[in-house]
Amino acid sequence: MQTDQDKMTDSTGTDSTGDMLRESAARLFQSACDTATLRAADHGTWPAALWQAVEEAGLTKALLPEAAGGFGVSVPDALSLLRVAAAHAAPLPLAETMLAGWMLAQAGLNVPDGPLSIGPVRPGETARLSRDGDGWQIEGTLTRIPWGRNAAGLAVLAQCGTETWIALVPASAFSAEPGANTAKEPRDNIRLHGAVTQAARTTLSPDHLLMAGAVLRTQQIAGALTRLTEMTVQYAQDRVQFGRPIGKFQAVQQNLAVMAGQTAAAVAGADIAADAMESGFSLLPIAAGKARAGEAASIAAGIAHQVHGAIGFTFEHNLHFLTRRLWSWRDEFGKDASWNARIGQTIARTGAESLWETITAA
Repeated sequence: MQTDQDKMTDSTGTDSTGDMLRESAARLFQSACDTATLRAADHGTWPAALWQAVEEAGLTKALLPEAAGGFGVSVPDALSLLRVAAAHAAPLPLAETMLAGWMLAQAGLNVPDGPLSIGPVRPGETARLSRDGDGWQIEGTLTRIPWGRNAAGLAVLAQCGTETWIALVPASAFSAEPGANTAKEPRDNIRLHGAVTQAARTTLSPDHLLMAGAVLRTQQIAGALTRLTEMTVQYAQDRVQFGRPIGKFQAVQQNLAVMAGQTAAAVAGADIAADAMESGFSLLPIAAGKARAGEAASIAAGIAHQVHGAIGFTFEHNLHFLTRRLWSWRDEFGKDASWNARIGQTIARTGAESLWETITAA
């Protein structure tokens, strides 16, 4: 008798669950994330219909184990859904909600429905958790929290004495001072000032959270770059100048080749970063993946605008929905320079005699 798992395995014996999830997500975003939704989000409108479709499809809990309502897939397969969403420039906290749920589940806490975010997202910031009778109180200020004003709750790493705890902070226990990144996605300053819903000790550290955020942004950069390259190649084939498509000119072809190479590098970086998160947060693959993806975002976005010319800078064209997110995501959860510095520091500590072993082990 064929089991459900057998049905998810193709004739070569390869598990196709991840492919099925990605195909389903692609159909969802294709139908529900249109230009009108993107433009409305740019003006501050929460895309309620799109969020409802994403949540009903279970994408927000893809990173959770089956016991917590997830799909029970690998971390790379779950994170690959972020590439699909980013390819459509989906203006949603899908990455943040997935990560918040994963953090809560790791500590044995219940994962609520609704959009979630995480904190702190910048080094050096701290929240304080303290006992209040049978409950808990949290206080502190966190800056640049993604989608803070739209979050039903925040998964916050907080200090309780000398220990690190994770707290689920409901919207009633924080206030948001609106801010935004280059893509006009909310990046709000949050003041924590109330009772938390749940709290537990956690083995996660602020550095783990920084690395996890870097992994998620790397996935998003890879997805957006893949779509950006497709758009730019198609435009070069369609745009006629001096009697022939501009894609026939050698200089344009060379730029498109560079763009394709940068995209391939970002995708490879996203792959190794996802694997490193699944295996327990190995620093070097995550640092290298994020730094390389950020570099690729800068180079490829520039080429895309060069090929599109003036039309690519207009609000009416959809190019900017991708490039503005690429410029924003490359700088979040660590810029290229900071991750490259950590790579250098790590290699320096291991010593010259261990260089090759360190590189190949990563």
